[in-house]
Amino acid sequence: MIQRFIELGEGYADVFELCELTRLNKNRIHHAFIFTSKKEEKEYFSIAVALKPINNANFFPIYICREGIPKKELVPKRLSIFNETLETFQIKPIQIDMKHSSTFVDTNLYYQYVIGVLRLNNLIPPLQ
Repeated sequence: MIQRFIELGEGYADVFELCELTRLNKNRIHHAFIFTSKKEEKEYFSIAVALKPINNANFFPIYICREGIPKKELVPKRLSIFNETLETFQIKPIQIDMKHSSTFVDTNLYYQYVIGVLRLNNLIPPLQ
Protein backbone atom coordinates (compact mmCIF):
# COMPACT_ATOMS: atom_id res chain seq x y z
CA MET A 1 0.00 0.00 0.00
CA ILE A 2 1.34 3.41 -0.95
CA GLN A 3 1.17 5.80 2.01
CA ARG A 4 1.89 9.36 1.02
CA PHE A 5 1.64 12.76 2.61
CA ILE A 6 -0.07 15.45 0.58
CA GLU A 7 1.04 18.83 1.90
CA LEU A 8 -1.51 21.62 1.68
CA GLY A 9 0.30 24.60 3.18
CA GLU A 10 0.55 26.61 6.38
CA GLY A 11 -2.05 29.39 6.20
CA TYR A 12 -5.68 29.85 7.21
CA ALA A 13 -6.93 28.93 3.72
CA ASP A 14 -5.03 25.64 3.91
CA VAL A 15 -6.59 24.78 7.27
CA PHE A 16 -10.04 25.53 5.83
CA GLU A 17 -9.20 23.31 2.85
CA LEU A 18 -8.21 20.47 5.19
CA CYS A 19 -11.44 20.94 7.15
CA GLU A 20 -13.44 20.82 3.91
CA LEU A 21 -11.61 17.65 2.83
CA THR A 22 -12.56 16.20 6.21
CA ARG A 23 -16.23 17.12 5.74
CA LEU A 24 -16.40 15.72 2.21
CA ASN A 25 -14.60 12.48 3.17
CA LYS A 26 -16.09 11.90 6.62
CA ASN A 27 -16.80 8.25 5.81
CA ARG A 28 -13.19 7.63 4.71
CA ILE A 29 -11.40 9.10 7.73
CA HIS A 30 -8.99 6.64 9.29
CA HIS A 31 -7.49 9.01 11.89
CA ALA A 32 -6.88 12.70 12.46
CA PHE A 33 -3.58 13.87 13.91
CA ILE A 34 -2.07 16.84 15.67
CA PHE A 35 1.72 16.70 15.58
CA THR A 36 3.63 18.96 17.94
CA SER A 37 7.25 19.92 17.42
CA LYS A 38 9.76 22.41 18.78
CA LYS A 39 12.23 24.63 16.99
CA GLU A 40 14.38 27.16 18.83
CA GLU A 41 12.23 26.77 21.97
CA LYS A 42 9.02 27.61 20.06
CA GLU A 43 6.25 25.06 19.72
CA TYR A 44 4.52 24.38 16.40
CA PHE A 45 1.51 22.28 15.41
CA SER A 46 0.91 20.25 12.27
CA ILE A 47 -2.59 18.97 11.56
CA ALA A 48 -3.32 15.97 9.37
CA VAL A 49 -6.09 13.63 8.27
CA ALA A 50 -5.47 10.08 7.03
CA LEU A 51 -8.07 8.73 4.62
CA LYS A 52 -8.88 5.09 3.93
CA PRO A 53 -8.27 3.91 0.36
CA ILE A 54 -11.13 4.08 -2.13
CA ASN A 55 -12.48 0.65 -3.19
CA ASN A 56 -9.49 -1.58 -3.95
CA ALA A 57 -7.08 1.27 -4.56
CA ASN A 58 -3.62 0.84 -3.15
CA PHE A 59 -3.26 4.49 -2.06
CA PHE A 60 -3.52 5.74 1.55
CA PRO A 61 -3.38 9.57 1.51
CA ILE A 62 -2.49 11.68 4.53
CA TYR A 63 -3.33 15.35 4.03
CA ILE A 64 -1.25 17.69 6.20
CA CYS A 65 -0.71 21.34 7.06
CA ARG A 66 2.92 21.06 8.21
CA GLU A 67 4.13 23.17 11.14
CA GLY A 68 2.06 26.14 10.09
CA ILE A 69 0.48 26.77 13.46
CA PRO A 70 2.78 28.41 16.02
CA LYS A 71 1.72 28.21 19.64
CA LYS A 72 1.31 31.87 20.53
CA GLU A 73 -1.76 31.34 22.68
CA LEU A 74 -3.17 28.48 24.73
CA VAL A 75 -5.18 27.11 21.79
CA PRO A 76 -4.35 28.75 18.45
CA LYS A 77 -7.35 29.75 16.31
CA ARG A 78 -6.40 27.47 13.40
CA LEU A 79 -6.10 24.52 15.76
CA SER A 80 -9.50 25.23 17.30
CA ILE A 81 -11.07 25.42 13.80
CA PHE A 82 -9.65 21.97 13.04
CA ASN A 83 -10.84 20.57 16.38
CA GLU A 84 -14.34 21.99 15.87
CA THR A 85 -14.58 20.31 12.48
CA LEU A 86 -13.51 16.98 13.97
CA GLU A 87 -15.97 17.31 16.88
CA THR A 88 -18.80 17.63 14.36
CA PHE A 89 -18.10 14.03 13.31
CA GLN A 90 -17.11 12.76 16.79
CA ILE A 91 -13.50 12.29 15.73
CA LYS A 92 -10.85 12.63 18.41
CA PRO A 93 -7.47 13.68 17.00
CA ILE A 94 -4.38 11.78 18.07
CA GLN A 95 -1.68 14.09 19.38
CA ILE A 96 1.93 13.02 18.92
CA ASP A 97 5.22 14.80 19.64
CA MET A 98 7.52 14.73 16.61
CA LYS A 99 10.89 16.11 15.63
CA HIS A 100 10.66 19.39 13.74
CA SER A 101 11.01 18.96 9.98
CA SER A 102 14.00 21.33 9.95
CA THR A 103 15.92 18.53 11.72
CA PHE A 104 15.91 16.63 8.41
CA VAL A 105 17.89 17.51 5.29
CA ASP A 106 14.90 16.83 3.05
CA THR A 107 11.13 16.99 3.50
CA ASN A 108 10.79 13.47 2.09
CA LEU A 109 13.02 12.14 4.90
CA TYR A 110 10.79 13.91 7.43
CA TYR A 111 7.68 12.27 5.98
CA GLN A 112 9.38 8.84 6.01
CA TYR A 113 10.14 9.44 9.70
CA VAL A 114 6.51 10.35 10.43
CA ILE A 115 5.19 7.34 8.53
CA GLY A 116 7.57 5.14 10.53
CA VAL A 117 6.31 6.58 13.83
CA LEU A 118 2.68 6.11 12.76
CA ARG A 119 3.29 2.51 11.65
CA LEU A 120 5.17 1.61 14.84
CA ASN A 121 2.20 2.85 16.85
CA ASN A 122 -0.28 0.96 14.62
CA LEU A 123 -1.97 4.23 13.63
CA ILE A 124 -1.74 3.53 9.90
CA PRO A 125 -1.78 0.14 8.18
CA PRO A 126 1.49 -1.74 7.57
CA LEU A 127 2.90 -2.15 4.07
CA GLN A 128 1.37 -5.04 2.18
